[in-house]
Amino acid sequence: MEKVSVAIITHNEERNIRDCLESVKWADEIVVVDNGSADGTLKICQEYRARTYREGWKGYSAQKNSAIEKTINEWVLSLDADERIGPELRQEIETALRENPSVDGYWIARKNYFLGRWIRYCGWYPDRNLRLFRKSRGGFIERAVHERVEVRGKTGTLHHPMIHETYHTLSDFLIRSDRYSTLAAGEMRRQGRKYRFGDVILRPPLTFLQMYLLRAGFLEGYLGFLLSVFYSYYTFAKYAKLKELGQHEKP
Repeated sequence: MEKVSVAIITHNEERNIRDCLESVKWADEIVVVDNGSADGTLKICQEYRARTYREGWKGYSAQKNSAIEKTINEWVLSLDADERIGPELRQEIETALRENPSVDGYWIARKNYFLGRWIRYCGWYPDRNLRLFRKSRGGFIERAVHERVEVRGKTGTLHHPMIHETYHTLSDFLIRSDRYSTLAAGEMRRQGRKYRFGDVILRPPLTFLQMYLLRAGFLEGYLGFLLSVFYSYYTFAKYAKLKELGQHEKP
């Protein structure tokens, strides 16, 4: 059986981290890179005998790669503090690593929860992410936001999803939306993307229509409508901030 390390980054994750660690206590090693938590995050990590490191913030991709680099095993499972691995997924991981030696990474679906309820539509499921991989063959590519793993080699897909307990409150969504839209605007600027008036006029309503109608968000009732509106706002904020960045950079 291949040994598995779990790599997690944290910042004031007292609310989430215990359930996350409980779900992966079967792993051979847990590494946590913490960015200055002032709550009980590190104390909880110590209860689960995780190897913890305190580091300044370097960005999502760099921070996660730092945690991965500190693991001692070849196979790494990269998790966020609000994600959990259920018993069925754990068993599937163990079987896959034992029976498929030629595979270098695995895609895992996520069951995303919004205000305590699993959202199946709006494009929120299956939301596959490449999270289990050989660290000699992959890692997070450098991006300011929406970071993702790239693997040099063969990948497979696991059938059982992980649980993602995201956005417990509306305020939680709005606070993170402000941060992510700022990072996304900066990423677009670095890629040479120019602001166009049509982006703030057309893209927000198109985002709403895509999530609510094309991806059947209406089947989620009120929460589907709410998510579609909020993502429309996020899209508007992202492009408005792109314009703001361009104004700031003018000579």
